[in-house]
Amino acid sequence: MYFVKIRESMMIAHSLKHPFFGPAQNVHGATFVVDVTFKTTSLDKHNVVIDIGLAHKVVKDILSKLDYQNLDDLDIFKGKLTTTEFIARYIYDEVSLKVKSYFEGKISVSIKENPNAWAGFEEN
Repeated sequence: MYFVKIRESMMIAHSLKHPFFGPAQNVHGATFVVDVTFKTTSLDKHNVVIDIGLAHKVVKDILSKLDYQNLDDLDIFKGKLTTTEFIARYIYDEVSLKVKSYFEGKISVSIKENPNAWAGFEEN
């Protein structure tokens, strides 16, 4: 399996309004390190998984809409618990939409929310 991994970061604020989340119910900030991995069993006609520059641009464009935002204030997340896992799925869906015309492999998203914890989403 071949792969290309893109790493970007973003700073967000949010609250997780449910007693399950204890103190995280309050507004708090996080710096997310986001890894998006593109995997395929074969290379394309240019002997690449995906153009790395294009993959960086796609990921940066998606994260730029969330960077320095309070996720609670964004219409797309109204009434949602914006857990790290949920945001990973959102990023996965957005990346998948943007690359579907030229990438046919598998995509996974991993978010490092602190030095000791990661969460993510990948397709089956």
